[in-house]
Amino acid sequence: MSSDIPTDGGVDTAAVDSPSRPQAVTRRTRPIAIAAPALGDEERARVDAVVRSGQLAHGTEVEAFESEFAEFCGVDHAVATSNGTTALHAALVALGVGPGSRVVTTPFSFVASANAAALCGAEVGFVDIDPLTYNLDVDALEAALRAGEQVDAVVAVHLFGLPADVAHLQELADEFDFALVEDAAQAHGAAVDGQRVGSFGDVACFSFYPTKNMTTGEGGMITTDSAELTEAAGRFIDHGRVSGYEHATVGHNYRLTDLAAAIGRVQLTRLPGFNDRRRENAARYDDLLADTPLVTPMEPDGFRHVYHQYTVRSADRDGLAAHLAAEEIGTGVYYPIPIHRQRPYAGLDVRAPIAERAADEVLSLPVHPGVSPVDVERVADAIHAYVEANR
Repeated sequence: MSSDIPTDGGVDTAAVDSPSRPQAVTRRTRPIAIAAPALGDEERARVDAVVRSGQLAHGTEVEAFESEFAEFCGVDHAVATSNGTTALHAALVALGVGPGSRVVTTPFSFVASANAAALCGAEVGFVDIDPLTYNLDVDALEAALRAGEQVDAVVAVHLFGLPADVAHLQELADEFDFALVEDAAQAHGAAVDGQRVGSFGDVACFSFYPTKNMTTGEGGMITTDSAELTEAAGRFIDHGRVSGYEHATVGHNYRLTDLAAAIGRVQLTRLPGFNDRRRENAARYDDLLADTPLVTPMEPDGFRHVYHQYTVRSADRDGLAAHLAAEEIGTGVYYPIPIHRQRPYAGLDVRAPIAERAADEVLSLPVHPGVSPVDVERVADAIHAYVEANR
């Protein structure tokens, strides 16, 4: 593994003492960012090799990355794309989603989870979330299906790095004959009973945006066991091309470059270490925040959470975020406006009170591999000080 993950998370450890909590945080330290991509000498060397080769666009690096990522997920095929949104769009097109189709997803996600279906001309529907996992409430989905609701495809988001209830989703997909699409943009390496996400649905989609658990700068990936879906998705992302200048369908240029794939191949080898560090940081937060009013993340039995975000809940979310910002601790709110309340979907009749409440209360804390144990303690100290001051 490259050695560029800071052991101190960017903190001046010489200036850090270990005061008991709760008390005001007075330690002089550098800021703790909510995200920090870890790129090092290996990535630079691989990119330099591609530059020297002269093959910058889609080529052998992309093909190798696709093969290695498919093996990592435990599937037969992978198709690299320009980003996670284009992966979702291409996957839905490959499944035959279009006008007359109805695609159901969670209202508590990045808007791309719904936009990809809308771009296909499909109707978008929403099912509320589970209050503990923040993922789609599969029991609510089942109730809608048994009530006769049309569902041609479900985009199941593994939010914040925690897998959705894939076993129940698979059962429903088999019974009600809908396509199951995993939106694994935040869940590289997450697993259920040892099986990695990206291998449960008919197709799965990943993002390699810089804040993700691994990155290519920008990029995406489709994974599947279906040769037919692989061919259809691969054709769609390459202008509908079947060979040379022969085009069988209308398509887009959603291809990944060899420059990006070169970064991705190195990052994939480092991903297990990145995820281990995230899980260690999350476990430390769990311990240090156990006696606060915050609701901390949960990990069901058999599930492996990879903590793209460590997301807590607080009725005084905005006050806590402001306090942490004053202490130079970065936080994030993912997501402050549920998708069904965004303007493109505002006309839909959607009841999602759990998602709406979560949007008002969630706050993500720094958990990335560059966050050190000292950083975690500093964040926890600041939270304890705020809780004590506002009793």
